[in-house]
Amino acid sequence: MQLLITVSLLVNIIVLVPVCAGLARNASWAQATYGPPSAGRSILLSVYMAIGLVSAILLFVPDPGFAAALLLVQVVYKVTTPLTVGTFRNPAVISNLLIAALHTVTLAMT
Repeated sequence: MQLLITVSLLVNIIVLVPVCAGLARNASWAQATYGPPSAGRSILLSVYMAIGLVSAILLFVPDPGFAAALLLVQVVYKVTTPLTVGTFRNPAVISNLLIAALHTVTLAMT
């Protein structure tokens, strides 16, 4: 269902624009959530920007196959974040799990 894909892509953009801005500007909430500036955090920012850009492109150049691949990769990495971070209490982990649930529904329904 194209509507669900559109919703998932829009959620990516709506979430990633402020997150990327916060990481780039080193906002206090970004430090509390993602830690101090580091090479790893910069790589994460790059990955987030890529996901946001591809999500935006897919809104204007719809391709269900590419969208499904993007969403599937996101589900896998988002579901594994509690394991790599070591907690369910981190705000990024919580939002990742909620977004993974949305993307899972989108993938199951399309």
